[in-house]
Amino acid sequence: MEYIILLIFSFFTEAVILWQYAASLFSPSHSGKKRLTLLSVLYVLLFFLSLLGQTWLNIISFFVINTVFLYIMFNLKLLLALFHSAILTAIMGISELAVLGMISRFFPHFLLEASVGLVFYTVFSKITFFAVVYLLSWLFKGNKAAQEPYGHSEILLMFIPLSSILMMFTLLSIGETTAYAPPVDFLVTICAVFLLLVNLLVFGINQYNAKRSQEYADLQLLLQKESDSVEYYEMMLAQNENQSILIHDIKKHLQSIRLLNEKNDSDKINDYIQQLMESSDLKETTKLCDHEMLNSILCRYQRHCNDKHIIFHTDIRSGTVQHIYPRDLTSLFCNLLENAVESAENIPDSFIELTVQKKENSPFLIIILINSCQNTPVYNPEGLPISRKSDNGRHGFGIKSIKKVVKQYHGNLQMYYDNDSGTFHTILTLKQ
Repeated sequence: MEYIILLIFSFFTEAVILWQYAASLFSPSHSGKKRLTLLSVLYVLLFFLSLLGQTWLNIISFFVINTVFLYIMFNLKLLLALFHSAILTAIMGISELAVLGMISRFFPHFLLEASVGLVFYTVFSKITFFAVVYLLSWLFKGNKAAQEPYGHSEILLMFIPLSSILMMFTLLSIGETTAYAPPVDFLVTICAVFLLLVNLLVFGINQYNAKRSQEYADLQLLLQKESDSVEYYEMMLAQNENQSILIHDIKKHLQSIRLLNEKNDSDKINDYIQQLMESSDLKETTKLCDHEMLNSILCRYQRHCNDKHIIFHTDIRSGTVQHIYPRDLTSLFCNLLENAVESAENIPDSFIELTVQKKENSPFLIIILINSCQNTPVYNPEGLPISRKSDNGRHGFGIKSIKKVVKQYHGNLQMYYDNDSGTFHTILTLKQ
């Protein structure tokens, strides 16, 4: 019975180490719940296979199960999954053999203690396994880790498993010279087990905090970007207002020019006209909808599309977006159109079509965006496209921002790709 409990504890520890190793290095392709479910099923299978007592079967099954988990649950090619699974298998085997050899050489007394010795051997080998795997994962991150908020501090955490190994040495040395009497042997055994659990817990918390810190930093950058966009569009609105004032006053300007003309002062007339022509208030604007803020956003992306030779068409029904706050309006349409432009550029005869209308006899607003798209997107478990950009862990916040606005207005978001027409469709419903 003690052997079974220790075996369960051992596989639980190995599963946690694999989870942290994969999460720190690779981008997941499935939700955390699915990853946890598959990992649990695979390691339960591994546990039952280990009961057969075949060493080579244990090694092969450990390698295969780790490969299956890495390949299915993360964005990894099969060869890369095989490579990392082989590394984990080798480190586990080496750590167990190294600890066994060390105890046999320096602390042979513990090999005679069936219960305490087996616990110490298991805990010692798993701490060693964890320390080597964590160090390896930090090295695999390379320069990327040094650029992240927790990059430099992560290596300092190596002192925790190293200190734990030193403590294990100390407990083994004491037990070798002075036999542990009951119930001291039980308490020491419990301390050793908790020592390993503390290692796993500390590194798990550190990984969680690092992830949250990165998400917070990215969201702050996104909010700053949206704040800058709002300020930019407010400046454009002010410019449109100045233009309207200038047009309103054009009659007075013509009267002034007529007075100069009566005096045959052609030089002053030319200067006057030149000043009017060079005024920023006379820059051309386009009215695509009756909402000033949204019109400014659409005008900006219309110019982007013209520069990239993308056909840009809009159909914004009157009075449809009046209930949306300016910041939400900016965040929603800027991210939608930004993604559409990136998807449609460099495609011959590409286009973007945006339709905003009210659903009849309902409080819902419908936004439909159709754009050219060359490649079939890869979707996450929520049915939303995954960014194809390099370092995609720092991308995808545009979709998150869109989802945030949709949720705030009690709406729904649907995205899909039409293979026949080569177009990507985004459909949103927002409650007014």
